[in-house]
Amino acid sequence: MTEVSYTPLTPLAFLQRSAEVFPDKTAIVYGDRRTSYRDFAAEATRLARALQAYGIRPGDRVAYLCPNIPETLVAHFAVPLAGAVLVAINVRLSPEEVHYICDHSGARLLVVDTELLPPLAPVLERLATVEQVIAVADPLGTPPAVAGDLDQRSYADFLSTGSDEPLPWTVADELATIAVDYTSGTTGQPKGVMYSHRGAYLNSLGEIIHSRFTPDSVYLWTLPMFHCNGWCTTWAVTGIAATHVCLRAVRADVIWQLFAQEAVTHLNGAPTVLVAIANAPEAHRLDRELVITTAGAPPSPTIIGRMGELGARVVHVYGLTETYGPITLNEQQPGWAELAPAERAALQARQGVAMIQADLVRVVDDEMRDVPRDGITMGEIIMRGNNVMTGYYADPEATASAFRGGWFHSGDLGVRHSDGYIQLRDRAKDIIISGGENISTVEVEQAIDSHPAVLEVAVIGIPDETWGERPKAFVVLRPGAELDGAELIEHVRARIARYKAPAAVDFVEALPKTSTGKMQKFALREKEWAGHVSRIQG
Repeated sequence: MTEVSYTPLTPLAFLQRSAEVFPDKTAIVYGDRRTSYRDFAAEATRLARALQAYGIRPGDRVAYLCPNIPETLVAHFAVPLAGAVLVAINVRLSPEEVHYICDHSGARLLVVDTELLPPLAPVLERLATVEQVIAVADPLGTPPAVAGDLDQRSYADFLSTGSDEPLPWTVADELATIAVDYTSGTTGQPKGVMYSHRGAYLNSLGEIIHSRFTPDSVYLWTLPMFHCNGWCTTWAVTGIAATHVCLRAVRADVIWQLFAQEAVTHLNGAPTVLVAIANAPEAHRLDRELVITTAGAPPSPTIIGRMGELGARVVHVYGLTETYGPITLNEQQPGWAELAPAERAALQARQGVAMIQADLVRVVDDEMRDVPRDGITMGEIIMRGNNVMTGYYADPEATASAFRGGWFHSGDLGVRHSDGYIQLRDRAKDIIISGGENISTVEVEQAIDSHPAVLEVAVIGIPDETWGERPKAFVVLRPGAELDGAELIEHVRARIARYKAPAAVDFVEALPKTSTGKMQKFALREKEWAGHVSRIQG
C-alpha cells in the first residue's frame, strides 16, 4: 500500500499545483513582460521536452550562467522536469572558474546570457564535456559588441524544438539530485554541493513559513538565483503561488521604483543590499510592511534600525551552501519589541535557532560534546537532517571529512547562549563575506604568492561600508624586490574573480606568528576592526 500512502517529495509539484489552482495569476514580472502560472508551467514543459529531444538523459548536468532573469527561474523547474540536474553558476566568476565548474560537473549544455558570452570565448573551446552553448538574448541586457565566433544556439531556437506534450511533475526517487551548487572555493577549488528533491522541497516549505509568504506576496529577486538556488526561494515562491519580480542587476533606484510599481512585499539579500536600499536618494517610508530576509553577515544595529524606520521587518538567518542556504533564523521573542534599540539589535544579530524544517543545530567541542550554554565557550557549529546536502559531487573524500561523526561540520565557530540561540564567533577557515559572497583567504593568498616579488602574505577581511567586508593583504617582499599595491592587485585580478582581489595592500617587514610559525591573523584583524562592529564579534 506504499503507493497509496507515500509520494516522493519534489518541488516540481509546486509549479504543477500553482498552474492548476492559479492558472491566470501573474507568476513572473520582468520589465513589461508578464507571465501567468499557466504559461510558466508551459514554458518549463517545453524546455524540458527540448532538453530531452537534444538527448539529455536522467542525471545529466545542465549549466546556467545567467543573472536573475525569467529563463533562470524557468530552468529550476524545466531541467529537473527533464530528469536532469541544474548547475547554476555564479555570474561574477572568472572565465577560468566557469571553465572548472563546467568540466568538474560534466555539464553537457551551457546556457549563457549573451552579455556574459564574450569573456568566455577563450575558454569555450577548452570545455571538456559541454557540447553546445545556448545563448539567451535578454532585451533588458546590453547586447555584446562582439559575440565571438562561437558554436552557439539561441535560447528561442532551442526552446522551439520542444513540444507541449505533458510530463509528470513527479520523481521516482526523492533523494535524487535536483541541483549541484558550487561553493566559493574555501580551500582552493570550489566543491559541488548536491541538493536532493526532498531537501529542496522541505527547505522551500521552511522559507514559506518563516518568511510568511502568501499567494498575495510579491517577491523581488535581489538575491542571486545562482546562490543556493536563491536559498530555495525559486521553488518556495512558486509553491505558494506568489509573484516573482525578476531583477537583472541590483540597483537601488530600480529597487525603489519596483517597490512602488509592483507593490513588493518580500526580498532576500546580504546586508549590503539593505545598505544600498537604505542609503538611496529615493529612500522613504513604505506604505506597507516589507519583509527582508538577510544572511551572509549579521546585519548591523544601524541598518536594522534604519530599515525599521523605512517600514521593513528584517529576518536574520544563517546557513551555508551545504545546508540549502538558511538553516537557522533569529526567531523574535515576545518582549523584544519593548527593548532599547541597541539591546534589541544585539539580540537580532545572533544566528538563532533551527528553522522548522531542520533538525536541531549543535555547537560542539573537539570531542563532539555540546558546549555549555554560557555565550562564551566556543565550539564548531554542526548540523544534520533533511536540509544538509547529500554530499560533494565527485568528491567522496571531502564528503567523508565533512560528515565525520555522523554530522555535517560547518567549519564555523560559535557559542550557544542560555536561551539556546547560537552566535557565530569566527570562521574556522577565515572566510571573508563580501556582499554575501564567500571569499577564501587561501585562494587570494595563493594568487598573491604567485607573484615573484612576494615572500609571504596574509589576507584578512576589513570593514567596508558598501560590501560589509573586503579582502586586505599584508605582504612581505623578497629581499631587494620592488612592487606597488596597484600592480599586485592587477596581478591577482588576472588570476581569480575581480571581486576577490584585495581592496588594499600593506607592505610589512614581518607577519605576526606563533612560536611554531602559525600565522596570527587575529592580531591583524584587531587593528583593522578597531572602532567597528565585526561579524566575528557579533
